[in-house]
Amino acid sequence: MIDAIIFDLDNCLAPADEVGAVLLEPMFAAIRDANRGTLANPVLERAFDECWRLPLDAVASKYSFSAEMLAAGWTVARTIAVSAPMAGYPDIAVLEKLPVALFVVTSGFRMLQESKIDALGLRATMTETHVDAIDEPHRKGKSGIFRDIVERHRFDPGAVLVVGDNPESEIAAGNQLGMVTVQILRSGVTRGTNARHYIASLSELYALLRDAYTLAPGETANPTG
Repeated sequence: MIDAIIFDLDNCLAPADEVGAVLLEPMFAAIRDANRGTLANPVLERAFDECWRLPLDAVASKYSFSAEMLAAGWTVARTIAVSAPMAGYPDIAVLEKLPVALFVVTSGFRMLQESKIDALGLRATMTETHVDAIDEPHRKGKSGIFRDIVERHRFDPGAVLVVGDNPESEIAAGNQLGMVTVQILRSGVTRGTNARHYIASLSELYALLRDAYTLAPGETANPTG
């Protein structure tokens, strides 16, 4: 039996670039100005492309940004927010019909991620929304937030689905805590190897919930989903 579903936000419920490249351009411009020859332009553009999938600190580490580059981008990124409504993926309406407690846990800059939650109207659908804010101290990380949700609501971790696109983030955190992990293979997402189930659409969650309700104790569904 499944009691709750925890969703990632970017590239799970809505494309990270739904608003358009203009959203992060101020951050990119600040990093370019601070680059001072540290990275060749093609490398810098590859790094910018990954900013749509990974937090800035992770990208900066992967591509060896200088301290000046990271600081310049960080300062601007903390002020970026979405100001217009967002639609999300076409299947997002499924959320309103799922018969369990729903949560969003997303990583990134506080202002930007909170604004996306508002732009998508998710507060009315979700039991709770959480931002793993990379620009705030004492960060819990997704695993810490997942654990907190389970403890406060007294969920059995094995009765919680974690749905997201990133094998190294929410999928890894869910596995660590004994949750049922589901990678959603949106366009451009590379299939990982560590999720229990793989889906292409949120509508496939109905089948996972049905299987969870009908399985005998100790029985598991097909891990290839």
